[in-house]
Amino acid sequence: MSLKQFHVFFITLAVLCTFSFGVWALFAPSDIVGTWGRVGGFLSAAIGVALVPYGIWFVRKSKNIIT
Repeated sequence: MSLKQFHVFFITLAVLCTFSFGVWALFAPSDIVGTWGRVGGFLSAAIGVALVPYGIWFVRKSKNIIT
């Protein structure tokens, strides 16, 4: 596995993890998560949204790189 492939895999994994945590934190019962858990879930989802354009940018930029 090349460094480029690993980076794409890692970005994909990061997006899945941030979205999963964000969805869980936003929809879990309040007595389990609490206020700061909801804030963390919102921030996690926002980071996941920001990682998607970064992943697209990286794939487009790295097309010239030989794997």
